[in-house]
Amino acid sequence: MLFAFGLICIRIAGRRTFSQMTPLDIIVAVVVGSNISRMMTGKAPFLGGIAATLVLVVLHRLVAMATLKWSWLARAVKYAPAILIRDGVVDRGALRRHGISDADLAEGLRMEQVDRTEDVRLATLEGGGKISVVPKDH
Repeated sequence: MLFAFGLICIRIAGRRTFSQMTPLDIIVAVVVGSNISRMMTGKAPFLGGIAATLVLVVLHRLVAMATLKWSWLARAVKYAPAILIRDGVVDRGALRRHGISDADLAEGLRMEQVDRTEDVRLATLEGGGKISVVPKDH
């Protein structure tokens, strides 16, 4: 129950919050860190904590492997790319939906050595939170 709640919270926070990590990766990292912390401070039994953490890590691996087979599961635990610019035209609705300001978009373009949106054939917010840019051919 808490695992599902954590996934929902990460999805609500948005992909740019944790950049290259998927929601599933974030939850596993937080819970593993929490389990280890509780075992280190003596607030959780050592063997029980090790077992719980191992089960979580194995579950994470199985889910990651299952996403290769079932696309519906991949869509549930990973983000799909979102088009931000197509043929020099900025999709303002996509920027709003994903919490990207004009300054964030400009930064993403600069990181790809593009100065103006008019010079972009395609700019996409990738699943990991990075903005990828395909410049127009000159």
